[in-house]
Amino acid sequence: MISRHGKLPGTLLGMGLGGFVDGILLHQILHWHNMGSARLPPTTLEAAQANMRWDGFFHAGVWLLTIAGVYLLLHEARRGALLPSTRVFTGHLLLGWGGFNLVEGLVDHHLLQLHHVRDLPLHLPLYDWVFLIVGGVGLLLLGRILARSSM
Repeated sequence: MISRHGKLPGTLLGMGLGGFVDGILLHQILHWHNMGSARLPPTTLEAAQANMRWDGFFHAGVWLLTIAGVYLLLHEARRGALLPSTRVFTGHLLLGWGGFNLVEGLVDHHLLQLHHVRDLPLHLPLYDWVFLIVGGVGLLLLGRILARSSM
């Protein structure tokens, strides 16, 4: 039986890796937003540098989540806990990623208005809602289905 604590490493890894997908894809490759682009549009060098700094803090945070997940997984393995199957572990990763997207989307996009999924060149609210539904709720549902699997 997988210990109750054995689920936490995958979930933390999913949160951290999901944050990296957000930062790499939406911030760096597509240039759709930065951590503070709704508050401080990167239209000057100084504003772009400030946004880049906040992106760095974001990446440092998701790196810490990832490292915590790696060390918890190592701890579980060393204590002899039965590790989950690939399918169940993938479910835990998706639960973490979906939870991260849901919380980050609600807090940063809607509550604090720090940035939106698509700020640049302009804010398109539909992207925020699709992100919450597909990237948040959708990943949580898929993760739950996989994590509950007995395969």
